[in-house]
Amino acid sequence: MIVEVTATDTHRAIDAVWRIESPKLIAALARMVGDIGIAEDLAQDALVAALQQWPGSGVPRNPGAWLMAAAKHRAVDFWRRRKLLDRKHDELGYTLEVKEHTIPHLEAALDEQAADVGDDLLRLIFTACHPVLSTEARVALTLRLLGGLTTEEIARAFLVPEPTIAQRIVRAKRTLADKHVPFEVPRGDERTERLSSVLGVIYLIFNEGYTATAGSDWMRPALCEDALRLGRVLSALVPEEPEVHGLVALMEIQASRSRARVGPAGEPIVLLEQNRALWDQLLIRRGLAGLARAESLAAERGSYTIQAAIAACHGRARTPGDTDWQRIAALYEDLLRITPSPVVQLNRAVAVAMASGPEAGLQIVDTLRDEPSLQGYHLLPSVRGDLLARIGRNDEARVEFERAAGLTRNARERELLLERARTSVSPPAAP
Repeated sequence: MIVEVTATDTHRAIDAVWRIESPKLIAALARMVGDIGIAEDLAQDALVAALQQWPGSGVPRNPGAWLMAAAKHRAVDFWRRRKLLDRKHDELGYTLEVKEHTIPHLEAALDEQAADVGDDLLRLIFTACHPVLSTEARVALTLRLLGGLTTEEIARAFLVPEPTIAQRIVRAKRTLADKHVPFEVPRGDERTERLSSVLGVIYLIFNEGYTATAGSDWMRPALCEDALRLGRVLSALVPEEPEVHGLVALMEIQASRSRARVGPAGEPIVLLEQNRALWDQLLIRRGLAGLARAESLAAERGSYTIQAAIAACHGRARTPGDTDWQRIAALYEDLLRITPSPVVQLNRAVAVAMASGPEAGLQIVDTLRDEPSLQGYHLLPSVRGDLLARIGRNDEARVEFERAAGLTRNARERELLLERARTSVSPPAAP
């Protein structure tokens, strides 16, 4: 039987290949030319060549190698146009040219450089998440360079106008060039500081997918998948870093609940009401294994590893009643010692309420009511409303739910909170 392959099929294949190969492609080119913006342009040129040639010739047996070869040819042309500004550039262009013309099997030549791919990706991750960039710029640039997303896709995911995202990406690349940020993996204390930035960006991407801050969708699963992919890549590149494994474990376990978090009409389903038969046990097992790996690598658990341990308490519980809330409350105390935060204290209040009763949790929440950083945080009145409802103070609970509904920018969450206000009762919101 002959299966006809259409141009549409080929374009879909190219899109899939690009998402997988583009980070490695851009990373290798950035090492060659020393500029992320130029590297992305050269990679895009290779993509255009694929779009022009593959519909007629078919997708190559090794599409990644094809793209790399096309991009390297363009890198050689780039240096020629720049007239080889210095000897280093001259040697680089000559080396690339010799490899392209004297080695008969291109795939063998690329295999010789395979050992550099991991280093190149690591350099790209650290550069895209450099502290010289704003958090928003780091997120946009990371998704563009390492997630393989288009500007339109990033804008749609974060409900931001496409020109805004485009400007962030252009400015980020210009800032990296203007500040002469080296394309390298930092060492010592700087590496530790920068790794924290990298992990923060990846988790921010995951959280935006897990509970969207705005819009009409409760979740954006594609962003969760992008963050998980980035986390897994990073854990393979720096296998001895415990917090990397801790973050990946945390995301795996949280992602395991995705199917159970949304109802048939897209409505949110809170943790204690979820059908746990829908939880992905493979992801839970992967997360628990990652948590064990993180704990084995460090004498003391870091913040992501502690959060993964909290998620593991939920993941192990077959029913809500099986949840070890005492341990969760204790883990939040550990987290508070490492990263003091009103948000962590709010989450601890929920765990204390589940372990010791709503009054105990409410006492903690009431200490946070005047906290400046929580004044616009909708989960503060939401949690307070839950606890008030559980002790029968329904009128006060209604006011809190209405206040929370006015603060959230997510339409699905607003509907849920307004429904709770109407009924003046609600299940407790587990952290």
